[in-house]
Amino acid sequence: MAIKSLNTKVLDEILEKMISTVDKSKDEIFQIGEQCRVDYESIINELKKIKEKVASVIDEEERLDKEVRQARKRLSEVSMYFHKYNEEQVRAAYEIAHSLQTKLTVTRQLEKQLRERRDELERRLVGLQETIDRADHLVTQVNVILNYLTNDIKQISEYIADAKEKQEFGLKIIEAQEEERKRLSREIHDGPAQMLAHVMMRSDLVEKMYRERGVEEALQEIRTLKQTVRDALYEVRRVIYDLRPMALDDLGLVPTLKKYLQTVEEYNKSVYINFIYIGEDKRVPPKMEIALFRLVQESVQNALKHANATNIEVKLEINCKVVIALIKDNGCGFDITEKKEGTFGLRGMKERVELLSGSFHIKSSIGKGTTILIQIPITE
Repeated sequence: MAIKSLNTKVLDEILEKMISTVDKSKDEIFQIGEQCRVDYESIINELKKIKEKVASVIDEEERLDKEVRQARKRLSEVSMYFHKYNEEQVRAAYEIAHSLQTKLTVTRQLEKQLRERRDELERRLVGLQETIDRADHLVTQVNVILNYLTNDIKQISEYIADAKEKQEFGLKIIEAQEEERKRLSREIHDGPAQMLAHVMMRSDLVEKMYRERGVEEALQEIRTLKQTVRDALYEVRRVIYDLRPMALDDLGLVPTLKKYLQTVEEYNKSVYINFIYIGEDKRVPPKMEIALFRLVQESVQNALKHANATNIEVKLEINCKVVIALIKDNGCGFDITEKKEGTFGLRGMKERVELLSGSFHIKSSIGKGTTILIQIPITE
């Protein structure tokens, strides 16, 4: 029995080292890809300036070429009819022609240098793009390896949870459901319900204005009333969207997620959200779509509310076997080893992923932001 325990312990240590090594390699590859993207943008900007300079130098070269031809013509005329001109005029014609020819030579040399620099930058762009594509591909492959290591091999020790914590978490789920019902009730009462009550009052006012002040003022009040109805309709649709986005059933996960992130960015002017989709254009089972949407939604809201992030990156990959979601922010971060009393958001996300036989990993440290990696296998 002791031998078996020892072997299990040694195996766990080996797996921990393997996962740690692969995870570090993935981070290094990711950093290489990110640095290449920064360099790519920098070269794009430089290339744009170089092209503008090339165009400007070509214009300058054409102007100088015309002036050189005119100066040569003038010098030829002075040389041919030198008896008509004095020595100073001849010298001036020569010096002007020489000066313009020198400027033209320098300008042509500058154009050559700029063209060579432009060609070099374009070649570097091709190389950087290949590196970026390769890094993204490698990150995907490493994620598959991590999924294998963490789910298939390490599952014996990965999903052991304390019974008391499970019970407490179950109670918190019930409390969260009740809180959600209260929140929804308040939203409907303070939003659409109040607006509809206001519509009823304004409709009575329209009738009164029609009798006492005439048609024009009643029509004006009706126009105002229509805007109130539109606002109420918007609020109802927003509440429905929060409960379940209808576009998820019609369009699928990717378009719905893209629209959601755009809306969040519009409402939060100080936040930039970058959405990257890699993989096949395909639908996944509905239970996975709603789960992934809620997981990304929860991650983004946490980054906004708790981490004060100004930059959020959401990467989604769907291939034939697995869905991978990566949510990364530049917020204040937190100590993942510290357990705060009464906080069950991340635990709830982890439970939701595990119900779909997936894996949930979070990496965060104070002052360095947070990265969440979600991997869910595709099953019919």
